[in-house]
Amino acid sequence: MTGGFWAGRTVMVTGGAGFLGSHLVEELHERSDDVEVFVPRSEEYDLRRESAVRRAFADSGADVLVHLAATVEGVGGLEARPGEQFYDNAMMGIRLLEGARRAGVDAATVAGTALSYPAGASVPYHESELFDGYPEEAGAPYGVAKRALVAQARAYRRQWGFDSSHAVLTNLYGPRDDFDPETAGVVPANIRKCIRARDRGEPSITAWGSGAPTRDFLYVRDAARGILDVTAAEECGLPVNLGSGTETSIRDLLEQVATETGFEGAVEWDTAKPEGQDRQRVDISRAADRFGWQPETNLAAGLRRTVEWYEREQSR
Repeated sequence: MTGGFWAGRTVMVTGGAGFLGSHLVEELHERSDDVEVFVPRSEEYDLRRESAVRRAFADSGADVLVHLAATVEGVGGLEARPGEQFYDNAMMGIRLLEGARRAGVDAATVAGTALSYPAGASVPYHESELFDGYPEEAGAPYGVAKRALVAQARAYRRQWGFDSSHAVLTNLYGPRDDFDPETAGVVPANIRKCIRARDRGEPSITAWGSGAPTRDFLYVRDAARGILDVTAAEECGLPVNLGSGTETSIRDLLEQVATETGFEGAVEWDTAKPEGQDRQRVDISRAADRFGWQPETNLAAGLRRTVEWYEREQSR
């Protein structure tokens, strides 16, 4: 196995034990058998605190940072806990970029979010529009906290010549996703609902909203590949969109989830529930042109793998 950029590196992956992080760590080891990975766990390193961040860099000796750790939930969590969404994500990101600069790391990438884009941004979202307005209200605390890290990175480049990249991610899904009904995003939440209704013989499920809003769903392993491609590139990509490049309505998503789970009942739409921004799709031409990255897994294949994983986990 050739290691390329990663050979001999020590990479700090915050959130490396989580959904996206676990896939990224696997991908990293597939790219090199001579890479060390350090995952700071929250019970030992509270990354919202400067002292913990300094200790994490000192303990790891990391020369690359990939920052994935986040406080993020589905639309219900965004509505219920906006203060936590803003504070946790802003503090972790700001502390970690400053810690990386002080530690003299060679490369750093922060995982951002398409929720950072302005509410009125044209679809597909292009990176040049990131600061053209305030984000959609429900997701704004999380989106603005992440967007602030783009401003921090630009300032650090101008003053200290410290380069870092910012990968703007769309709605991720895949094996190991969060299926907790209190915090799950739209894909795992509805996979769980469909399977439970199927197994119980229930005639219908209830989905949030009208089904009309659209999202750009990106399979988790494609996101992991993209983040590593951006991190290893000689040209700093600040920021760069990583998405599927396709737009799927929530109603169409539910039809595909029902197909993959074998649920044959009806979907009742609870329009009193929040449903977030109206449309979402990102322009992925920068990732393709500068880093040679393209998504490899379409929604049908990704949902199938996710359903299969969830059913295996449930049967244990």
